[in-house]
Amino acid sequence: MKAPGTFEVLKEDAHTGARLGRLWTAHGAVDTPVFMPVGTQATVKALEPRDLADASIILGNTYHLLLRPGMDVMTACGGLHKFMAWDKPILTDSGGFQVFSLNNLRKISAEGVTFQSHIDGTRFFLGPKESMEVQRVLGSDIAMCFDECMPYPCDADYAQKSVETTLRWAAQCLEQPRAAGQLVFGIVQGGEYTLLRERCARELTAMGFDGYAVGGVSVGEPEDVMLKGVADGTRLLPREKPRYVMGLGDMYQMCESVACGVDMFDCVIPTRVARHGTAHTRAGTYPVKGGSYKADLRPVEEGCACYCCRNFSRAYIRHLINVGEILGVRLLTIHNMHRYLDFMREMREAIANDAFREWRRALAATLREGEKEK
Repeated sequence: MKAPGTFEVLKEDAHTGARLGRLWTAHGAVDTPVFMPVGTQATVKALEPRDLADASIILGNTYHLLLRPGMDVMTACGGLHKFMAWDKPILTDSGGFQVFSLNNLRKISAEGVTFQSHIDGTRFFLGPKESMEVQRVLGSDIAMCFDECMPYPCDADYAQKSVETTLRWAAQCLEQPRAAGQLVFGIVQGGEYTLLRERCARELTAMGFDGYAVGGVSVGEPEDVMLKGVADGTRLLPREKPRYVMGLGDMYQMCESVACGVDMFDCVIPTRVARHGTAHTRAGTYPVKGGSYKADLRPVEEGCACYCCRNFSRAYIRHLINVGEILGVRLLTIHNMHRYLDFMREMREAIANDAFREWRRALAATLREGEKEK
């Protein structure tokens, strides 16, 4: 067990920026590149902790846990790990993305954001100090800085002011008390503007965070703009620190980001699309609830070793989902999450075996062919 915050670059791809890494936290090591299942409200939807045996780290959220159950309950329960019976690492989002998504329910000031709960209208204030205090009570292994997530599109003047706010708040976050062994990551903002992304990365690096994230991507912009934002945001970040792209979960886009040197990802895609009857496979996605699978005895994905695919047919999963049985969502979520975690394992193996460039090309070709078939 190494000291929390130790990040080891174990291998680097000879042709791209892809690398194998290991990040040590207070609750153990995380091998990267890694996908973090999203447990926004102290649960990864439809899954138990034992369903996530292959996950090395999950994500929780400051905004939602502040509203419910609240920090009094969280304190009484001994923090987020004990509350949800999870003994591996947890990263907590600062709540910045959620409060900036409230539009008419929030007001931004130099100190932070005053907002109304989307649940009952109760007024709250969240700024750097408050966000870090909530994350300290939660006891997460990695706490994210409170930042301003700008919309897309965004004019250059607003973007510049937003980056200045993010940098000012980042410095304040570093001054706040932490839970024992808690790491803090800074967040690179800047929208579609290369110079702003680079400025934000340089100034955050000078502050000396334990790791760095790229925020404000996958917020409605075209894919080429999004991937450019990832490249711009990571280019100047230090090699010896982990790099995290927030909210990105498309498999092709994750692969391209790893080629830029990104180590960590999170997204609600595998759980969210399962609730709507969509399956993820190596060849892409398909609607298992569709009529063509009514009597299909094949597993959700042939060759998959997950619990769902070992035991049940597409016909059964389709039936459960179409009649509103909870088990259907649960089984499809188990499959989708297995596919995501296995995808990251395959990527790590490709890097380890000096085969990432070929694996990347094959992935792009497979996904393109899958889209044609759909």
